[in-house]
Amino acid sequence: MAKFSGYIPLSLDKKDNLLFLFRIEKLCIATILLPLASFLFCVLWSLMYFFEDVTFTHCQVPNYLPSISAAIGNYPTQRIVWSSAIALHIGPRFIVLWAYYHYYQEVLKKNKQYLALITCLLNAIENVALVGLSFITSAGNYPVHEKFFMTFMLTSELYMMMTCYLWRYARRMPPDNIETRSFKLKFILLCVNVIAFSLAGYCFVRHNIKCEAGMYTLFALFEYVVVLTNMGFHFTAILDFHGQVVIIDQFGITVR
Repeated sequence: MAKFSGYIPLSLDKKDNLLFLFRIEKLCIATILLPLASFLFCVLWSLMYFFEDVTFTHCQVPNYLPSISAAIGNYPTQRIVWSSAIALHIGPRFIVLWAYYHYYQEVLKKNKQYLALITCLLNAIENVALVGLSFITSAGNYPVHEKFFMTFMLTSELYMMMTCYLWRYARRMPPDNIETRSFKLKFILLCVNVIAFSLAGYCFVRHNIKCEAGMYTLFALFEYVVVLTNMGFHFTAILDFHGQVVIIDQFGITVR
């Protein structure tokens, strides 16, 4: 596994003006645990206390699960929990993105560096779109929320595909065992994500055309799988940066 600065220092000289030092694994846990816990809370809370409203469909057929936008955006408590989690996790997420950019500079072929830049830009846009759709709800401003949602879905799918391509075809350094395991996990999560996304789209269209009982439930279920596999894909960073630390000092951010 590539090490950006050679080794993890046992101590740092005072002249470094160290501000923060923390392991990337902990950063990755924070970036996933916050949205995961808030997502589960919002869905379960909505089912427990707003079941009739949150599972209502326009054609009034039986439905047992809320869509994510209904579970998160329709009620003050859920909105506060979700938006707070997104606000808290977005900073660490950009730090992980920065670490990936420098990681790619170390391990990818020179003629593939532009693809690494595109991949990182896709992830940055995904992050911004996630913030946008979290703070601008479908109930508050549907047209803007819809644009953020579509941007998030497009960039997240492209980001995962591009990442798998870079790991498989653009490396100049052979992967170690941990990186190989990380790639296999990424690829599995990508495949499940794409299948679930396709099935969610199919169920949504079929629900709107035929209004069959339980079809919207399947849509919501596949929508959950899309979100959870996306989170899992980002969580593989815990393998990619195993044993490394982020150092923030007067000179900027360093990964060692």
